[in-house]
Amino acid sequence: MPKIKKSNDEWKRYLNDTSFKVTREGATERPFSGQYNQFYDKGIYQCICCGNELFDSSKKFDSGTGWPSFDDPLSSTSLEELEDRSYGMTRVEVRCISCSAHLGHVFDDGPSPTNKRYCINSASLKFIKSKNE
Repeated sequence: MPKIKKSNDEWKRYLNDTSFKVTREGATERPFSGQYNQFYDKGIYQCICCGNELFDSSKKFDSGTGWPSFDDPLSSTSLEELEDRSYGMTRVEVRCISCSAHLGHVFDDGPSPTNKRYCINSASLKFIKSKNE
C-alpha cells in the first residue's frame, strides 16, 4: 500500500489544531475530553487524515481510561505498531499504515479473546455511521 505523504503545511490546512498535534506531532488529548470516549453508535472509525478504515464499533469497549478503546483493529493491515520509549517508559505506538498518523498506543490488558486494548485519541478518528442504523 503506497504511503500518503504531505508536508506539515498541507496537513495544517486540512486538520484542526488538536488533530494536527495528535496525528502529526504525536501529542495525546486529555483523558475524558475526546468526542468518541463515551460514544457507542454503530459504524466504522477511520483515520481522520486519510480515511483509512481502522476499527469497527463492535470492537469498542469502555476501558475507563478516558480514551476510546478497541480490542481489535478492523484489519491486520490497517495499522502499524512501533516501539515508543518516550516519557521514561516503553509502550507500543499505533499508527495508520496509510499516512503514518499517530493514533495512540496498544496494551496487553484488554478483554478476551484478544487481551488487547487499543487506546486511541478521538482527535485521530473520524466516525462513519452504519447505514443500517
